[in-house]
Amino acid sequence: MKKIEAIIRKSKLEDVRDALHEIEVNFFTYWEVSGIGNEKKSPVYRDVNYNTHDIARYNVSIVVTDDFVEETINVILEHAYTGEVGDGKIFVIPIEEAYRIRTIENGKSSL
Repeated sequence: MKKIEAIIRKSKLEDVRDALHEIEVNFFTYWEVSGIGNEKKSPVYRDVNYNTHDIARYNVSIVVTDDFVEETINVILEHAYTGEVGDGKIFVIPIEEAYRIRTIENGKSSL
């Protein structure tokens, strides 16, 4: 199992959520985050500088089986993309075990 952490633009959450539901990823958590990126220069729009670290973002956390990691990542990449600085990051983290509290199931069946 793997945990996929994706930091995406707030404006792209609905697109990502709907696309994840289409591939039957029906459970994930998300929360608002802020941070500082590694941009060297702020983008300019109509002679106004914008700090891209001030763009509202969500951290989306998903746990999937190993055989579903690539498909999940591809969906996030496709639907979170704008082509602009600050689109976000995806991290893949190994999960040793998972449990469903209500039924005490563990492993793949807990997902």
